[in-house]
Amino acid sequence: MKIGITCYPVYGGSGVVATELGKALAARGHCVHFIAYSMPFRLGHIEENIRFHEVNVNAYPLFEYPPYTLNLTSKIVDVVKYEELDILHMHYAIPHATSAVLARQILAKEGIRIPIVTTLHGTDITIVGQDPSFAPVVNYSINESDGVTAVSDYLRRETLGGDITADIEVIPNFIDTTRFRRHPKEHFKQALCPNGERLLVHVSNFRPVKRAVEVVEVFHRLQQAGHGIKLLLVGDGPDRAACEHRARELGAYDDVRFLGKQEPVEEILSIADIFLMPSGSETFGLAALEAMACGVPVIASEIGGLPELVIDGETGFLCELGDIDSYTSACDQLLKDDNLHQRMAKASRDRAVNMFDESIIIPKYESYYEQVMERATLAV
Repeated sequence: MKIGITCYPVYGGSGVVATELGKALAARGHCVHFIAYSMPFRLGHIEENIRFHEVNVNAYPLFEYPPYTLNLTSKIVDVVKYEELDILHMHYAIPHATSAVLARQILAKEGIRIPIVTTLHGTDITIVGQDPSFAPVVNYSINESDGVTAVSDYLRRETLGGDITADIEVIPNFIDTTRFRRHPKEHFKQALCPNGERLLVHVSNFRPVKRAVEVVEVFHRLQQAGHGIKLLLVGDGPDRAACEHRARELGAYDDVRFLGKQEPVEEILSIADIFLMPSGSETFGLAALEAMACGVPVIASEIGGLPELVIDGETGFLCELGDIDSYTSACDQLLKDDNLHQRMAKASRDRAVNMFDESIIIPKYESYYEQVMERATLAV
């Protein structure tokens, strides 16, 4: 099967999932064509069965802003026509699904029928899709797609209703659990925790919705409770400075390490004792899944799609959004009770392997592609 995949190629969940999906499909014998304005950061280098098509964005003086949606449409038309693709898979509704729908109309004039699958990842619905200036285009692009998937049942429920009438298939995010597993580098942890301290880890893009400053607050309270503990903050974004400032205010800065964007992150997760995700919005929680696969109990806010991933009291704890006392108490339990920590660590790893490994999820996409292509053929 020849599959075209378009995603945002930058650091973020939707781009990571799209890129890993393409790599996994290529490993299974499919020919995958990535179409984006730059090389997806997780792609690294071109492998067998993978092609990359760069969207050129021309800055004409006439345009105050480059018309990326139109550039992408033209590139999709070109790739579908000359690479003879079987299906397009658009990750994120705007502008990717919008461009694909327009490209399909252009190609139809030449007798070419290309089915479109759109995967919704979260903010394309929960933020962009609710903006009145975008809603009509988002709704149209979703409804005109030949197939639509969502990464969690929560996101499916959030999407349906109003003007969106498409059937939505839930196919959760996934990871390679042979890559994401616990293989700690003892010298790494020894350098960070020279006196045997435990390690609290948070990974995000440090946008306000991730509430990273609350991680610093929880960490400080654990220190005050007498725990020997260090904090690793992985990623970068607008709230990093606020985290640094709060750590200094609390006198905890010397025990906090800001690592910025890191790849591969599994080496960091392998030495973690607790993963803390107090997010205000998560449609799935890919970073939490990566931690679970590395045998790290997750403490998270009970919002969005996180309850579909983290089983409260089994693989970690779910707390009320913004309840710093509850986050602290949950961490305290794990730090005090080694048996509880070991049980949750094992349960986390088992759930990641048994429910979310790529060997389970990739065939779901392959089957869905086949269904969409068959329906599109019958509709002609």
